[in-house]
Amino acid sequence: MTTSTEPHDSAADHAAGSLASPGLAPMTSPRACRHVARRVAGQRGAAHAAASEPRTAEVPEGRALDTGAFDIEPRAGALDARTICGENGPRYRRNDPPRSAHVGDPGELIAALPALVGFAPQRSLVVAVLRAGVTHGERPVIEALARFDLAPETRRRARVSMFTACIAQICAVEQAAEVLVIVVDDRLSGPSVVDADADADALVASLDKRLGRRGIEIGGGWAVRGIEAGARWWSLFDREQRGEVPDPTASPVTLAHVLEGRPIRRSRAELTALVEADTVRQGEVAVLLPAALAMARDRFTRAVTHGDLDGYRRNALEFVLWQIAHVESGAVPTVPEIAELVAALRDRAVRDTMFALAVGDHAAAAESLWLTLVRALSGPDRAEVAALLGYSAYIRGDGPFAGIALDAALLADPFHPMAILLETSLRAGMRPEALRRLARSGYDTAACLGIELGPAVR
Repeated sequence: MTTSTEPHDSAADHAAGSLASPGLAPMTSPRACRHVARRVAGQRGAAHAAASEPRTAEVPEGRALDTGAFDIEPRAGALDARTICGENGPRYRRNDPPRSAHVGDPGELIAALPALVGFAPQRSLVVAVLRAGVTHGERPVIEALARFDLAPETRRRARVSMFTACIAQICAVEQAAEVLVIVVDDRLSGPSVVDADADADALVASLDKRLGRRGIEIGGGWAVRGIEAGARWWSLFDREQRGEVPDPTASPVTLAHVLEGRPIRRSRAELTALVEADTVRQGEVAVLLPAALAMARDRFTRAVTHGDLDGYRRNALEFVLWQIAHVESGAVPTVPEIAELVAALRDRAVRDTMFALAVGDHAAAAESLWLTLVRALSGPDRAEVAALLGYSAYIRGDGPFAGIALDAALLADPFHPMAILLETSLRAGMRPEALRRLARSGYDTAACLGIELGPAVR
């Protein structure tokens, strides 16, 4: 991240608006910078069976169930949705390198779920959306993944209705017409106990019926009590079809994620703990924040008086970038530095520039700083950095964590416009690349201030 004095042509103009001092209200954007496994039938099923030698079994209504091989693209993210479809996230990126991990049977698919979701799902319905347009003889490719909580307090009919609406929305975005479903629930009795798991069977049967009305087919359905080596899985369409889950840590999908530096948590609670408020640190920052805001207000007033508002913003932006570089070297911001960061980020031009970092070389360090700040702040300031954190997770394909960060933002400020926009995009199934405009706008804003942020690498 270097300072540039050369003019930069900007294709995007920023809306001009009234200015406010840092301690009073967030400022508007700067002035425009104009100078600078599936069900198969007939020959298709025979060709696929010959290629992958899958085990097949008859399912209701005479449909054949192919539990053979799948391809999974390891850079893909996942959706994480509760029964209200409230935590969605990006799926596989179409512009990612065409690399994939191969899984040969339902057990391997189940073993890959912790890596695909980002944590080991518990008491969950996991839905894999298969890529549309796969030709005869090709292995199915999982295009998107969604996880839903199996909330015991919700009636099955209500759950199925919610699940159906969310899955249909995802399939519409992906132009897909086939999904796989996996029920992960420690309350299940197992395949040997007849009628003990009638609720799970009825859930999937009802889901199959409702999705079928929308032209979406469930190509395979399986259940497991927990995702661990040796756990028994079974088909929800034929309980005689069963097997063991291989070691999830040895899954090729897990290895691909680990090599790419993508953490896999033991549970969703570990993700939510990352954004939990540190009340002690919040109190310490609250003590120093008024003085930091007063100093920023004085600098802002002097800059406006001397006609050098860009100079004020440039200095504030450079301070934030310096802090990110410090984090990258292993340093942890002190309480006074956190207070100064809050004052700098209250300038909208500075804050909006931060979206560009999500696609650059310093994305990991920036996200680490947002994690530190989101725990140390409260109210609207917490919402601002939580929205930045959510955007960063969204762009890198971590749907579950993006949803958790945006939840934190909206709990801190229910009317935060960027958090609302991002959450709406997640619910609608918008792909990460569709939100890169925010990053481009950040690059343009930085260029207007004479700051070069470096190339976009995501």
